[in-house]
Amino acid sequence: MANEITATCLCGEAHLKCGRPLGTGSYCHCMDCRKSTGGAFSVAIPFEADSFRVLSGRIGSFTKTSTGGNELTRNFCLGCGAPLFGTSKMYPNAVYVKAGVIDDQTFIQPTHESWCQSKVKWSVIEPELASYPKGKT
Repeated sequence: MANEITATCLCGEAHLKCGRPLGTGSYCHCMDCRKSTGGAFSVAIPFEADSFRVLSGRIGSFTKTSTGGNELTRNFCLGCGAPLFGTSKMYPNAVYVKAGVIDDQTFIQPTHESWCQSKVKWSVIEPELASYPKGKT
């Protein structure tokens, strides 16, 4: 694992210093996570809130009470719209950084899935599915 974990958005405007991870992450299949990512699930890595910093970028936020009753604030880059991180009043000592924006992907190994009752059937990637090293041409 890198000494300093950083994250950047799609356009490169937002730079985050993540600090120390509190875990290796998890998959969440709840409808809120699906809608906030535009995908079948979300993967987020928890970091210590005290060491997390936004170094640059224009960050927007959206706060909503989840199905489970937890108020979540989701933060995103105002330049490109990339989801960046989330916070929760239920877990004030953690910041959940979206796995896809973390620059060093080597330590990310989600340990579990949550809200599997909301999991979409097509989220399983079949090993027989055609795959390409780059885009299909």
